Amino acid sequence: MEPIRVVAAVIVRDGKVLACRRAPHKSLAGLWEFPGGKVEPGESDEVALAREIREELGVDITVGEFIGESAAPAGETMILLNAYWAQMTTGGEFSSTDHDVLEWLSPASFSEYEWAPADVPFLALVVNLPNE
Repeated sequence: MEPIRVVAAVIVRDGKVLACRRAPHKSLAGLWEFPGGKVEPGESDEVALAREIREELGVDITVGEFIGESAAPAGETMILLNAYWAQMTTGGEFSSTDHDVLEWLSPASFSEYEWAPADVPFLALVVNLPNE
């Protein structure tokens, strides 16, 4: 079976990163992740990520530098996750359709949360936040 291509935004504001807890009705409920979603056929990662954040959180972002790729099982299939630095360009107050909690976390607190397997490899990579 073909892996599912997914993208994630590591959105930085005031030295903290936006993290989202998956809602009870979603797969991987209760686990934390960086926001994002599936890449549709014909979309680049950057276009998919901007679209997903707009649909999911109601804000616009500028997609920045590629952080890395990870792979993790998701039931019967595999997820290939590409993560990118991102900055919000509109809004600031948002809500989520897929998450029950949204929090701005300092990288030092990442270990206090239980993360989705595909996001775990990025935790060590985002300890040193880029200049905002």
